[in-house]
Amino acid sequence: MKGRRYLLIFDCDGVLVDSEPISNRVLAAAISAIGLPMSAEQVAESFEGMRLADIQSGVESQLGRRLPAGWLADFEADRAAAFEKELAPVSGIDAVLGKAIAAGIPMCVASQARRDKTALTLGLTGLSRFFPEAVLFSSTMVEHGKPHPGLFLLAAERMGFDPADCVVVEDGVLGVEAGRAAGMRVLGYAPAGRDPDRLSIKGAETFTSMAQLPARRLGF
Repeated sequence: MKGRRYLLIFDCDGVLVDSEPISNRVLAAAISAIGLPMSAEQVAESFEGMRLADIQSGVESQLGRRLPAGWLADFEADRAAAFEKELAPVSGIDAVLGKAIAAGIPMCVASQARRDKTALTLGLTGLSRFFPEAVLFSSTMVEHGKPHPGLFLLAAERMGFDPADCVVVEDGVLGVEAGRAAGMRVLGYAPAGRDPDRLSIKGAETFTSMAQLPARRLGF
């Protein structure tokens, strides 16, 4: 994309903020507490990148009954409390965002999560200075979340860019599928311990550390 004006679209969880290990641990505890023993690793395997409503439906399907009233709200409260104590930005992302800003590259966030959750995590990690509320996009703003392309297409439209002039940075299979379905270039973040092939087979150009991101023909 060097020499060509483009939009950089970031997923949030696992790309900007290191929230997924925390979320998976808290969700595993919440699911186990209602009679369906599950580890954080099993949660990641079963529910990675899914919207909360779809996670709830999936848990109810495995459990064979409806979840208690307030279960989802209690999980979100426990997760927010854990975020307050533990959440950190993804290693190296501050430098990447600073370079992009300095180069005048427009950026936004497109996440499965609600905008208030994205705003919370960006605020806790000090990354909200890079992303005003107007450039936070959520799957709740479209009919279908990832892997459907609607969220990324909405972000491109609102930011004034054609899909072909957008670059998506994702760490999840559903997000890679959504970005490719939207006709966008997708860079797949696969840090140590994550298999890059799971992203590359879906069409992502993979990288293993944020320090490598500016070198991916991005012009900054």
